[in-house]
Amino acid sequence: MRRRRSPAAGDALLIVGLRNPGAEYAGTRHNVGGEAVETLAGGASFKRAPKRIVAEILETDIAGRRAVLAIPMAFMNESGGPVSGLVKYFKVDEAGLVLVHDDIDLPFGKLRFQSGRGSGGHNGVASVMRSLGSQEVWRLKVGVGRPPGRMDPADFVLRSFSAKERPDVDLLVAAAADVLRTFIAGGGEQARQAAGEATRRLGIAE
Repeated sequence: MRRRRSPAAGDALLIVGLRNPGAEYAGTRHNVGGEAVETLAGGASFKRAPKRIVAEILETDIAGRRAVLAIPMAFMNESGGPVSGLVKYFKVDEAGLVLVHDDIDLPFGKLRFQSGRGSGGHNGVASVMRSLGSQEVWRLKVGVGRPPGRMDPADFVLRSFSAKERPDVDLLVAAAADVLRTFIAGGGEQARQAAGEATRRLGIAE
């Protein structure tokens, strides 16, 4: 895989957790990216994004770096508009943007940090790539596993995690937040290694 540069010390950083808005989607597999970004925020309050961008943001300092944490308030399939609006407003280079999202092609409990590939069928990621006109964005994929039997993947990702799964999900989300902190402090290659180490440490993935 081609090595990508990490954001320079003065570059703006934008960490986006993809999800569907609304209480009915809370706790679903599709919203695990948003959960990770909220965990990274550490309980701090988000506010409306500027310029009528359909998102909530938190401007903060992490590991001595200024970072913008964001959660689009549009539905998953329409994530591109809010993300591209934030990229333009905060003047974020591609190297400083991370999308955090669920991935059904990864085993439940696995984290993967990568860039420079297609959407893998994830509609939220595809929307962002279309709006940016580029696939060259960092992504933290959170494995939620494959749907059972012949269940439609679209139905599967809109299901809530079970009560049995929830403790592992909480550990996974916390580990994802740690990987994001590593990216902010040390860049993409360090975050890539941290994701693999976190997966092994958790021991959840099948």
